[in-house]
Amino acid sequence: METHPIDRRPDERLDTDVLVVGGGAAGVAAAVTAARRGLAVTLVERYGFCGGGAVAGLSGTVCGLYAATERAGAKPEPVVHGFAAEFVDRLAAVGGLTPPVPYGKTFTRVHDPLKWRETADALLAEAGVRVIFHAVAIGVLAEGGEAIEGVVLWTKQGRVTIRAGVTIDASGDADLIAMAGLPSVVGDRGRVQNPTMIFRLAGVDTAAFLAAYGSDTIMPPAVAQAIEAARASGRYDLPRSKIWLFTTPRPGELLCNCTRVVGRDGRELNTLFWRDFTEAEQESRRQVRAYAAFFRETLVGCADAFVDDTGPQVGVRQTRQIEGVVRLANTDVVSGAKFSDGIARSPWPIELHAGDKPKVAWLLDDFYEVPYGCFVPVWGENLLAAGRCLSAEHEAVASARVTAQCFAYGHAIGHAAAIAVQDRIAPRAIAGRDLRLVLDRDDAGLDRSVS
Repeated sequence: METHPIDRRPDERLDTDVLVVGGGAAGVAAAVTAARRGLAVTLVERYGFCGGGAVAGLSGTVCGLYAATERAGAKPEPVVHGFAAEFVDRLAAVGGLTPPVPYGKTFTRVHDPLKWRETADALLAEAGVRVIFHAVAIGVLAEGGEAIEGVVLWTKQGRVTIRAGVTIDASGDADLIAMAGLPSVVGDRGRVQNPTMIFRLAGVDTAAFLAAYGSDTIMPPAVAQAIEAARASGRYDLPRSKIWLFTTPRPGELLCNCTRVVGRDGRELNTLFWRDFTEAEQESRRQVRAYAAFFRETLVGCADAFVDDTGPQVGVRQTRQIEGVVRLANTDVVSGAKFSDGIARSPWPIELHAGDKPKVAWLLDDFYEVPYGCFVPVWGENLLAAGRCLSAEHEAVASARVTAQCFAYGHAIGHAAAIAVQDRIAPRAIAGRDLRLVLDRDDAGLDRSVS
């Protein structure tokens, strides 16, 4: 006899002007921006806090703010403004962010993930956004299979149906796009960048550490050579030798970006699949312990160090991208392409995590722009994307996915959603060049020069 799942709990129904699914950098920026325009906005997040890859994945840094250069003695030069700059300023004001620290040929800033959560909470509350934590979208409401009218959520209370004028997929994985059956792509013919479990190491003599290895957060060749020697000896299983270690706003602590999580069969694990996601979590925790033990034994200042925390989940760099009306090309990134409908800037290098070690390709003294069409599905109405699931080629995503850019995408898409609702037009009918003007009036600085 066939059985069918049942859930006899009563449904709840809500209405909103703009619905944002996903509370990462892009989702928070989109929700706050739309709400500031006087709209009813609802943000849905599967965890009990906002932050996405920056907090749940513990990426730990606000990358993509500053130009890269080889000029001697160059100071951090901001390229991204608007909501990203506002969030950074708010976070720094509560002691949740370091000053800029060197990262190869550019700079980044390391954040306190607890204060990131609280800063997001404050901005959302001030803007009047309705927040629903611990909720997962399990389906979209679709009229005629093309017009998206909202989502159905799973919560501990039961199902919640939300109808919205415009829905923003800020899930990171283009979940709503997939649920609606809209076109999407996954990596390079299904092959994605590998996930990483980032962790925090406490009990570090950071003064001694910095004196030994310098201020650049990309560790010097001597550290990579020591890792390779330890691996060759069989004493430690350390699959990645090019690693990044950051001092943080907390005393005596390092943020450690060093694991390389691949499957037992050597594949780059794709966290869209539950088997891969589970294996990634288990393998990553094993690697964290191995690297921490190696650091205690080998690195200056780490003799008494211990693992303070890991991300609530393995950090995910890439899964599913939307197929948009425009696709950001690899050549756009490396050539510093500019567009009349560009709604966000990025100076960040292509930072490709696949194969034996990360590959970094720098864009020096320049930036590229990301067109509005990268966030508009090739078909499907009343739905926009924001965040790392933008329409982009495989290598381009390895640049375009970082935190400052996700803030900028959310800022733009929040305005686009509000315009669509207030002017009663389809999001795809909005001209990117007009949206760019709106963003510049909101301090995005898209036409600000960079020396």
